[in-house]
Amino acid sequence: MRRVIFGINISLDGCCDHTRFNPDVETLDYFTCLLQDADTLVYGRKTYELMVPYWPDIAKNHTGESPGENEFAQAFAAIPRTIVFSKSRRGNEAKTTTVIATDLGETILQLKKEEGKNISTGGVDIPSQLMALDLIDEYHFVVHPIIAGAGARLLDGINLPGRPPLKLVAAKIFKSGCVALHYVKQ
Repeated sequence: MRRVIFGINISLDGCCDHTRFNPDVETLDYFTCLLQDADTLVYGRKTYELMVPYWPDIAKNHTGESPGENEFAQAFAAIPRTIVFSKSRRGNEAKTTTVIATDLGETILQLKKEEGKNISTGGVDIPSQLMALDLIDEYHFVVHPIIAGAGARLLDGINLPGRPPLKLVAAKIFKSGCVALHYVKQ
């Protein structure tokens, strides 16, 4: 069965607002490796619109500010399938993108049963809902050594039916002071 992998940058005080972070080479490499093990992306509308067309454009034109950004963009653009959960997004999506308005849980359960590599998700809203449905298999938190003080927080307004037991399977300290924590669901 395929695994749902959630990866996110987070501050010491739980902020997940992408504008608060300036990923270093090691952070970009870490997330690039996660993408290379996936063949499906699952996002909500907001996260999708932050990622597309930004990363595909960098992949196409090699215009990243660093080799790490270009490598991440290439890994992102190489993923053959993107599922976007949105009730408002309508438009001309790439042929590899499917917009779905309902049934997050059933869709993810179906995806997990299919042959293939990992299913990668990011952002806040969709992963929070997937956590509440107990559908995330692995968590990758890159904790940045900052206190943001404000911004979107993971699990804001989400009630988990229970606390899923997680096991820390890896931790890595980056030169920048970021810490990558990898947990699996038990």
